[in-house]
Amino acid sequence: MKKNVGGIDRAMRITAGLIILSLFFVLGESYRWWALAGAIPLLTGLTGWCPAYLPFGFRTCKTRRG
Repeated sequence: MKKNVGGIDRAMRITAGLIILSLFFVLGESYRWWALAGAIPLLTGLTGWCPAYLPFGFRTCKTRRG
């Protein structure tokens, strides 16, 4: 699994994921479980790999030339 998420993209995903997950404690009971969707950007930010980028060939990380 090659990394396809770069530094700034990773930081934004981790921040957004944590903010969305924190809504779990703020939202009412009927909407609370939607906040668990914040795990998706958090996990993709932590791993540096986004499966949604694959079909389109996107990469936000720098490539090594050797």
